[in-house]
Amino acid sequence: MKGYLFIKEAARKWGISERWVNQYCTDGRIPGAERFGRSWAIPDTAEKPTDPRSKKHRRDCRETNR
Repeated sequence: MKGYLFIKEAARKWGISERWVNQYCTDGRIPGAERFGRSWAIPDTAEKPTDPRSKKHRRDCRETNR
């Protein structure tokens, strides 16, 4: 599919597991991702979502909530 990546390709591009990409799609964290049969079509211009478990993300959230 031109202009889209499948989960395996996005996982390789972002350096994360296919399971994480699938979870990001399911959670709606990748703008423009669409269900395509039993898989997902991810725009090739989509950026990797931030990991909410990361220390930097939590630190940033605490600083903005002060």
